[in-house]
Amino acid sequence: MANNPQGPGPQGTNDPAGNTQMFRAFVDEQPPAGPGRPQAAAKSGPSVGLIIGIVLAVVVVAGVAWLALK
Repeated sequence: MANNPQGPGPQGTNDPAGNTQMFRAFVDEQPPAGPGRPQAAAKSGPSVGLIIGIVLAVVVVAGVAWLALK
């Protein structure tokens, strides 16, 4: 019998690597976007929460600096 690395293993069980590859291909598969399924919009920039956090941090630092220099 030929040595087949993708065939059954020494104990007669199937190679799990092939099953894992098939499972990942199934999980990673993207459903087609049709009229009933709009595609999700891609994020093009930072989120609103990040911008608010940065503005709040700048205000706090400015307030602390103003109080320290007063």
